[in-house]
Amino acid sequence: MITGEQVLNFLKNKEGLTLAKVEKEAAIPKGTLSKSLNGERELNQDHLTKLYPVLVGYGWKEFYRSKAKVIAVVNHKGGVGKTTTTLNLGKALVLHGYKVLVIDMDSQGNLSQALGIDSPDKQVMHAVLDDEPLPVYSIAPNFDLSPSDLTLASRESEMIRMVLSELQLQRAIAPKLSEYDYILIDCPPALNVFTTSALIAANSCLITLQPEISALKGVKGLFDHIFQVQRRLNSGLHIEGVLLTMVDNRLNIHRDIIEQVRSQLNSFKIFNTQIRMNVSLKESQISQIDIFGYDSSSNGAKDYMNLAKEIIG
Repeated sequence: MITGEQVLNFLKNKEGLTLAKVEKEAAIPKGTLSKSLNGERELNQDHLTKLYPVLVGYGWKEFYRSKAKVIAVVNHKGGVGKTTTTLNLGKALVLHGYKVLVIDMDSQGNLSQALGIDSPDKQVMHAVLDDEPLPVYSIAPNFDLSPSDLTLASRESEMIRMVLSELQLQRAIAPKLSEYDYILIDCPPALNVFTTSALIAANSCLITLQPEISALKGVKGLFDHIFQVQRRLNSGLHIEGVLLTMVDNRLNIHRDIIEQVRSQLNSFKIFNTQIRMNVSLKESQISQIDIFGYDSSSNGAKDYMNLAKEIIG
């Protein structure tokens, strides 16, 4: 089933398509689409049902067959599950039948190391700074990695000086959009040029959030940064949702903070799936394997499979 977000993304990217004409052909009220694009209302199920056959006539299937969904996994704090989520959500999507590329935009290279790629000869930096093709390493059938390591950090100042440097990742990813169904970008624990580049290149961002008071207090700055990118550099960017990680529902403090998250961030999607505390997730990364290959019956595997279902819709 199509989603409202997909419809709005399609309309934003289809030049010359008249909203009033689409509304008339779909027999939905005049102004519905313009209000939805401006964030003044949401498309309901009746709208989506009527819109789908009309949009198919304007190239819906061709558009979504040739365009990967690009999701930046982001938080400016470290240790909140960004790399774990990029890795295991990516593999869960593969197990659902999709072709996935994961991109390591963190100079610590934890994602690359977790997938068995240490000190790669070619990495994201070469595509962003040296105009080379985005390097892709095959990890498993339908599961690829574009890696990074500490070399990325050593050239950060060079990137900052580059004209329109934040647009270079988007340029590098563009030729790959037709090859994948999903592209996931693991962002660094900082609101720096690499995170901004990922947000510009993405269709959406997934925010990982640990149920800790310090994490909740610092989230306003993260949302402000995302909204600045949205207003100034990527009007098509939206928030995929907030994912609670390292959750222990036996703890009163975790339950209380989760309620605060749902209250304070109630205008955003909070994923129903929560990633529970699970030692197998840590062990799998040390063993350089995804959670499904390490222990497919673990809570970690179950949680990330459920998250993939939510992402797919």
